[in-house]
Amino acid sequence: MRPTDIELLRTPGTPALHGDLLLVGDSAPHAEGNTYRGALWRIGLDGETTQWTHGERDSAPVLSPDGRRVAFLRAEAKASPQLYVMPVDGGDARRLTDLPLGVGQPVWAPDSRRIAFTARVPEPGRYGVPTEDGEKLEPAEEAPRRITRYDYRIDNIGFLRDRPQRLFVVDTDAPAEELSPLTDERVDVSEPTWTPDGERILVVAQREWGDAETEETDLYAVPAAGGEPVLVVRSAGGVEKLTVTEDGTVWFIGAEFTWPFAEARNPGLWSAKLSEGVATPRRVTDAETVHCFGGAGAPAVFGDQVLVAVLNRGAVELRAVPRDAEEAPLDKLTLVAGERAAVRSFTADGNRIAAVIARPDSAGDVVLIDGDTQRVLTDWSKPLREKGTRPLEELTATAPDGYPVHGWLVRPEGEGPHPVLLVVHGGPFAAYDWGLFDEAQVYASAGYAVVLGNPRGSAGYGQSHGRAIVKAFGTVDADDLLALLDAALAQPDLDSSRVGVMGGSYGGFMTTWLSAHHGERFRAAWSERAVNAWDSMVGSSDIGWSFVDAYVGGDLETQLDRSPLTYADRIRIPFMVMHSEHDWRCPLEQAQRLYVALKRNGTEAEMLLFPGEGHELSRSGKPRHRIQRFDAILDWWARYL
Repeated sequence: MRPTDIELLRTPGTPALHGDLLLVGDSAPHAEGNTYRGALWRIGLDGETTQWTHGERDSAPVLSPDGRRVAFLRAEAKASPQLYVMPVDGGDARRLTDLPLGVGQPVWAPDSRRIAFTARVPEPGRYGVPTEDGEKLEPAEEAPRRITRYDYRIDNIGFLRDRPQRLFVVDTDAPAEELSPLTDERVDVSEPTWTPDGERILVVAQREWGDAETEETDLYAVPAAGGEPVLVVRSAGGVEKLTVTEDGTVWFIGAEFTWPFAEARNPGLWSAKLSEGVATPRRVTDAETVHCFGGAGAPAVFGDQVLVAVLNRGAVELRAVPRDAEEAPLDKLTLVAGERAAVRSFTADGNRIAAVIARPDSAGDVVLIDGDTQRVLTDWSKPLREKGTRPLEELTATAPDGYPVHGWLVRPEGEGPHPVLLVVHGGPFAAYDWGLFDEAQVYASAGYAVVLGNPRGSAGYGQSHGRAIVKAFGTVDADDLLALLDAALAQPDLDSSRVGVMGGSYGGFMTTWLSAHHGERFRAAWSERAVNAWDSMVGSSDIGWSFVDAYVGGDLETQLDRSPLTYADRIRIPFMVMHSEHDWRCPLEQAQRLYVALKRNGTEAEMLLFPGEGHELSRSGKPRHRIQRFDAILDWWARYL
């Protein structure tokens, strides 16, 4: 896989299934237009695929409960996505919204007529919206923002308090009219879900309806006809995704924590019965062994079980949880799909399940699960495989304290000896998985053996594994990574004299840390979007005010001791500092401080800055920047390895 081959990374979104009708949207980078393109596709249950819509960027199809219409999002040119609806038996798509910052995922009401969604509503005079006097201002001309809270901005979105995310309902059968939000500006709401009677919409909102500065969230019910929100479920910490059954039971994914101790907590499956008062949920899955992954979608009721995605040793598995379970451990949950693979999304209808599953040579294909039968209905990564992909080889090691370490090796073609890249993931409470990883494929195609590990601190190996580095960054996690690297270097076709280290975010932290403490192991380093100084991270990062205290500690002495910047004078290997100018997760000053320290120490150092990008550049940045980043990385390693 070459850098420009990212255009072949055709990724399906969440499928929509109703009877024999199966729809899915896809998305792929488009370098010439410097954007992402996608359409809706009808996936025949016999495997025949037909393009369903022909917009430039169509996504998020949702079928009405009666199966007669599909709602979806369409973004024209580089505008924000708007809500459209069209009949499933043919006809034109009709636009339902014209909101300045676009709309979120549509959710049909039980009556197949109304649709709920969330959208950010800007203050007058901001983000291209005219002032109350009708004047349109350039961004640099806008009025100053008055900040009174910690949680005033978030990476990849921007400022929050001047454009709150609010709830809307549109009647698809009524004449078009100006839409009014059902929730006020005090709090962002998300995950709208209708109650079975269609009278209320459940939403996730910050505790105390935004009055508290906390990451704790609860479930509120908002009357569909308008009215005050009512607290209906008080969570044990947080709520991510939810669904409601006909009997009024809410099933949701959420982590259990007491603020501010929210770090590295396994999200679980919970249930609560809607009633007149505030419901207390019960935990259905075990906290230690089961990490429910909300990124693959909301729980789906399936007979007497509930389907959830679960992280497990680098796999993202679809598991079935008995409805009557009480803190069930992982080995009591039936594996439905995803063994040595990664379930990216799923939905269920009747006795069928449609899932998007990624594998080492696939960014994701649509799979139909019907009883014991699984059929792969698409082959959208075939063009990429024809360009050349390399297999994942499972790799295990033992840390100095006897702890088992798990990861993978992606070996290039040829006999070797191959130069080696140790590539560290971000998070840290995240994980590499069995799905196709474009970075590893690009590096392997260029001739590098790539070592990928999930050291202590990662997710999917038990909650205690994830919490092992709380107040201990750069200890056992570094030991695990070096142990895995040694296991890879024990193979005869890998060259232990030509090893580089690289990573982003937490992986960037670890790159700098290893370069300072174990620099003799590496020829050069590439650190991007990294946290290098915890003391300034506290006040400059969008999450620094909570993340640093929870993961590192609140006192300055500890923060400095755990900061790679403190040890910059030990770094003698060539070092690249890469960053995005609009990164608010690990702000630009984290890169600038390290770069200046390295230069003053006489280290061979460079800094590469990407304009207009945030923390997510490598995953969802502008296609041209993603290609330019790959070109720069390959140039760097060609120079030093």
